[in-house]
Amino acid sequence: MSVITDILQLLLTANLWQVALVSAVLLLLPALGGVISERSGVVNIAMEGMMLTGAFFAVWADLIWHSPWIAVLVAMVAGGLMALIHAVVSIRFRADQIVSGIAINIFAAGLTVFLVRAIYGLQDVGHVVPAEALPNWDVPVLSAIPFIGQVVFQQNVVVYIALILLVVVEIVLFRTRLGLRIRAVGEHPQAADTAGLNVYLIRYGAVITSGLLSGLAGAFLAIGVSNTFVPNMTDGRGYIALAAMIFGKWTPRGAFVACIIFGLGEAIYANNSTIHVSQYLLSMLPYLITLVVLAGLVGRSTPPAADGIPYAAGSE
Repeated sequence: MSVITDILQLLLTANLWQVALVSAVLLLLPALGGVISERSGVVNIAMEGMMLTGAFFAVWADLIWHSPWIAVLVAMVAGGLMALIHAVVSIRFRADQIVSGIAINIFAAGLTVFLVRAIYGLQDVGHVVPAEALPNWDVPVLSAIPFIGQVVFQQNVVVYIALILLVVVEIVLFRTRLGLRIRAVGEHPQAADTAGLNVYLIRYGAVITSGLLSGLAGAFLAIGVSNTFVPNMTDGRGYIALAAMIFGKWTPRGAFVACIIFGLGEAIYANNSTIHVSQYLLSMLPYLITLVVLAGLVGRSTPPAADGIPYAAGSE
C-alpha cells in the first residue's frame, strides 16, 4: 500500500507532469513522423536509428559551431538522410520494409559508435554547455498559472514546437488536399495512381519527413535534455514511438495520448527516489506499459490498407 500511496502522491506534483511532458515529446516527434510515413503506406521502424543519428550529429555540430539551431538543422538533415536510405530501399527497390528498418537501426548504432571513436578516440564526446543547448522558455503570464503553468508553459522550446507540429500534422492529414493525397496513397495506391497522383513522390516525401522529425527528436534528447552524446542513448524510444503510433490508431492526437502515457512511465522512473520500490523494477515501467498497451489494443487498431505493401506502377 505504501508504494501505491507514494505513486498517488507523486501524480499530484507538477514536477512529475513537467518531466512527463518532456518524455512524451521525445516520443511524439518520431511518432508524428511514423504516422505520416505509414499513412502513405511505408512502414517505418527505423525511427530509432534516425533519432540516434540525429542525436550524435546534434552534439557534433553544437561542439563545432556553438549554435543549438545549427545543430538542430544538422541533426534533422542527418535523420532525413537515414530516412532517404529507407525510402530508396523500400520504395525504389521494393525491399521488405521491416527488414530495411531493422538494418538502418543496426547501421545507425554502429555508425555512431564508429564516429565517436574516429573523431573523439577514447575521450569523452564532451558536454554542451547550457548557453549552447536548446533553451528553456517560460511563457510570460501563462507560466505563472498554478500547476498548469509549470507543466506546460515552463518548458524547453522544442516542447512548444512539438505541440505546434501536433496540431499542424493533424490539420494537414485530415483537413487538406495534401493530407487526402497521402492517405489515398496509403489506402489504395493503384487508384491514386490512376487519378494522377505520383505515388512514389508522395511516399518519398512522407518517409523523409519522418526522418526529419526523428532527427529533431534526437537533437532534443542530445542538446536539450542530456547535453551530451552516449552510444545507444535513444534507449528504445524509437520503438516506443512506433507503439504509440499504433496505440493511437495512426492519428496524431491518438499518438499524443499514448506518448503521454509512456512519458508518464518514464517520469515516474525519473522520480524513483520518492517511491520505495526497486529502481530496476521502475526502469522497466515504460516498456511494461508498452507491452500492456499493445497486447490489449493492437487487435482493435487497423492500419492503412496498403501499409507495408511495396507499390509497382501498373500493378493490380
